[in-house]
Amino acid sequence: MIQTILILIVFAGAVAYLGRMVYRSFRTRTSGAGCASGCGKCGAVDFNKIEQQLRQKGI
Repeated sequence: MIQTILILIVFAGAVAYLGRMVYRSFRTRTSGAGCASGCGKCGAVDFNKIEQQLRQKGI
């Protein structure tokens, strides 16, 4: 009986983990990048915005 409960808990955790991964892959980020990862490694980086921010800071 206890083994079945433990297996169900592990299974539920795995399903929750996979669901979170799927949800995060489709969720858009608001960090300024245009892609889902939000890391800025793709061509979706707005260089004009970055240049404007640097000018405001005096760099």
